[in-house]
Amino acid sequence: MTDTLPTLSIIGGTGDLGTGLARRWAKAGYPLVIGSRTADKAIAAAEALAALATGPKPRGMANREAAAAGDIVVLTVPFAKAAAVIDDVKPVIAGKLFVDTTVPLVPPKVARVQLPPEGSAAVAAQARLGDGVRVVSAFHNVAAHKLEQIDLALDCDVLVFGDKAEDREHAIKLAEALGVRGLHAGPLANSAAAEAMTSVIIGINRTYKVDGASIRITGFGPKS
Repeated sequence: MTDTLPTLSIIGGTGDLGTGLARRWAKAGYPLVIGSRTADKAIAAAEALAALATGPKPRGMANREAAAAGDIVVLTVPFAKAAAVIDDVKPVIAGKLFVDTTVPLVPPKVARVQLPPEGSAAVAAQARLGDGVRVVSAFHNVAAHKLEQIDLALDCDVLVFGDKAEDREHAIKLAEALGVRGLHAGPLANSAAAEAMTSVIIGINRTYKVDGASIRITGFGPKS
């Protein structure tokens, strides 16, 4: 099975979201390359995943080397660091699928929607990367600490945005490997909706003392 699965490079893979995604994808058998600002930190994170991996042993590298090694590059760094990391990996990811999980949270008012001038973090990423990289946007509204609990059933959907349906389909398969339903949610510009919703969810969590609210689209079944 592992021979047919793409290698995933998780850039910022030592952070909370990157760790949660990596744990579940390792268990699902995906070959993983963990990227971090320093190779030592990435190697340690990859070694911590070894016991969970049902496919090849995860590897750790500095961000640019990790991006070069994967078939699909997943960006999981905070918004404030995203532009610099994108510029760092851009020279080595031409022709690849780039999955952007970035949410434009601007401290200290992270419960307030503050989208960038481009309209969304994903559109800004596509502009920085140019036409040679295919950007899709996903995994904004899944609680990182719940992803890390790999035996926990996740009661949510993942909205996937991208200008080509075939590119979105790759991210939908990655969502399913996490144990959630992935849904086609339209072009990359629509990512603004999910990015903004993250701030709304943070506010709901605080107001109602919720341990990681998420979203679910109702009215149809998984195969509708």
